[in-house]
Amino acid sequence: MSNQHHSQESHDHGSVKSYTTGLILSIILTVIPFGLVMTGALSAMTTLAAIMIMAVVQIVVQVVYFLHLDEGSGPRWNMVSLWFTILIVGIVVVGSVWIMFHLNHNLMVGM
Repeated sequence: MSNQHHSQESHDHGSVKSYTTGLILSIILTVIPFGLVMTGALSAMTTLAAIMIMAVVQIVVQVVYFLHLDEGSGPRWNMVSLWFTILIVGIVVVGSVWIMFHLNHNLMVGM
């Protein structure tokens, strides 16, 4: 019983290899956008798109390698709470940008 519990516990918490893989991927996904901005190799819109893509990929890496919220492990409510959090953050960010855009548009009419 104790051995089975220990193996399940080590599976839930990951291994040194998985943490190292996550760390290396996170560093790579941080250095690439930094290099694109510092060198100015791409246009502003292409650089912005690359940064956004790298950010989304880095979120997935963080969730899988550090939070261990992949489809196969742990209770289902972990994934449900993750998707709910993503939904709420999306609503807050999109709503905030929408409000700021409309405030800026409506308040700058006389200027």
